[in-house]
Amino acid sequence: MTPFRVLTATACPLPVVNVDTDQLIPARFMSRPRSAGYGDFLLHDLRAGPDGAPRPDFPLNRPERAGAGILVARRNFGSGSSREAAAYALVDGGFRCVIAPSFGDIFSSNAVNNGLLPARLEEAAVEALLAWLEAGGREVTVDLEALTVAAGEGRWTFAVDPVWRTKLLNGWSDVDLTLSHAAAIEAFAEADRGRRPWAWLPEGTAARP
Repeated sequence: MTPFRVLTATACPLPVVNVDTDQLIPARFMSRPRSAGYGDFLLHDLRAGPDGAPRPDFPLNRPERAGAGILVARRNFGSGSSREAAAYALVDGGFRCVIAPSFGDIFSSNAVNNGLLPARLEEAAVEALLAWLEAGGREVTVDLEALTVAAGEGRWTFAVDPVWRTKLLNGWSDVDLTLSHAAAIEAFAEADRGRRPWAWLPEGTAARP
């Protein structure tokens, strides 16, 4: 994954609570392969009317929000089912950060594993940011190293799990995170061989399948 450090991008307001994973990517679109992309189906049933035509008043369809890389929403974003495709849809739709007061736990984990930052900002700060965006504000800067969000004259501190922060800053998967401790793991194994030699197979002995 591409490391996430500082992102300055167009932000899109989504002043809705409880945006769940079925809204982020309706289940009927999840049969396609990951390589085909999910961005076209992001928030499909909110962005489009019954005839499939885009709703011109929906935030993501507004011309001034084209190419947005940051989404700002209200509390409990990403609740619902555990479908990882919800994170796929956001990433494929061009987003690298979602700012909200709270997130679904599984969604947050899926987001981080796909290089998407779930930044938890206090509710009052989110409301101020939404108001600024609705008044015509556009560009927001998210600094993962400093844990800050800046927009216009506003500047706020956000929260994210420290392990997830480390993964995002380095562009690491869970395997990469484990490998970053390789020296400590090897040192522990070497010491454990000395403490408990009976627990280790003799050198060159293959383990039974």
